[in-house]
Amino acid sequence: MGLKKEIVAMLLAGGQGTRLQILTKKMAKPAVPFGGKYKIIDFPLSNCVNSGISTVGVLTQFMPLELNSYIGNGSPWDLDRMDGGLSILPPYTGGEGDWYKGTSNAIYQNMKYIEQYDPEYVLILSGDHIYKMNYNDMLKFHKNNNADLTIAHIDVPIEEASRFGILNTLNDLSVSDFVEKPKEPISTKASMGIYIFNWKELQKYLTKCENLEGTNYDFGKDIIPMMLKDKKKIFAYPFYGYWKDVGTIESLWQANMDLLHNVGQFNIHDPLWRIYCRHYESMPQYIGNTAELKNSMISEGTTIKGKVVESVLSSGVYVEEGAEIYNSVIMKNAYIGKNARVYNSIIAEEAIIEDSSEVGHKKIESGKDMITVVGNRNVVGKGVLVKK
Repeated sequence: MGLKKEIVAMLLAGGQGTRLQILTKKMAKPAVPFGGKYKIIDFPLSNCVNSGISTVGVLTQFMPLELNSYIGNGSPWDLDRMDGGLSILPPYTGGEGDWYKGTSNAIYQNMKYIEQYDPEYVLILSGDHIYKMNYNDMLKFHKNNNADLTIAHIDVPIEEASRFGILNTLNDLSVSDFVEKPKEPISTKASMGIYIFNWKELQKYLTKCENLEGTNYDFGKDIIPMMLKDKKKIFAYPFYGYWKDVGTIESLWQANMDLLHNVGQFNIHDPLWRIYCRHYESMPQYIGNTAELKNSMISEGTTIKGKVVESVLSSGVYVEEGAEIYNSVIMKNAYIGKNARVYNSIIAEEAIIEDSSEVGHKKIESGKDMITVVGNRNVVGKGVLVKK
């Protein structure tokens, strides 16, 4: 039996992330690199620590090896604690265990983990969003409204609304309607996939959902509609900061570019709200006398002899003399050869762009899938032109 906690966080990090294509072929989406030195999962984990939440269960499933080894015992996020701290919760088979069938089933299978802390509240998080958020403020909102469930929401453009769970609210911010990924959205208020439940209510509805016929084992499709039908007190917590669902190549690329252009809106350098990550020892960066840099993020251990403009480079990247990189994300230990050109692209870890090659579109049109991706350890041969 663990020490009683007011709130326990459950971080859903098992997603396959098929829309990230080759980047998630061999790793879970939350393990995808971001912003030069981070991984996507660093953001919700750092939010937990900065919000004073010290008991976090991380639910893994798809290709968990890299994610599990990265998280380790949670020490980079100050979550290596004797009581509570960070626990990795993979699915198990045998007995009553099974692979996670959906978001609510993943929590259902780990109810014993939650029960040992006897919490008042459970915070459900997704492991694939980029944002900074004080969950304490949301918890205060939840308590003040005496809610059974609070859903964090953000306003999205109407053309994007069908990608999300969309809700309607009354004047007091209580939720009157909720539809998961509607073809014709009822509003632009999108669920962020961040929920605070009263633990006793969550227990009840998780069990109820498991015993239903035709269930999707999903919070948006099952649990929330059931609670609305039962007239439970559901409130919408409005969030006005930066938030990006980086589930597509375009959104992942855009979120990296936002680090360069929207510093005021999304500042990862804020000393009062640090983004923690596992730090690997690297040599200092080397900027050669032929290098030219403009508005870019350059991590330690990089060697730059060419031109880098409006780009994000991870550690160990090597840019040869005469190479030019524009509006691109270059991941760990990638190599860009002499006189190579890289435009509007994501170059994954340990990829090689050989001399005089050209990758990507010089200009991209909004609304079109035009970001070029070169996968992990892939090689673009000498003088080869790659657009997609």
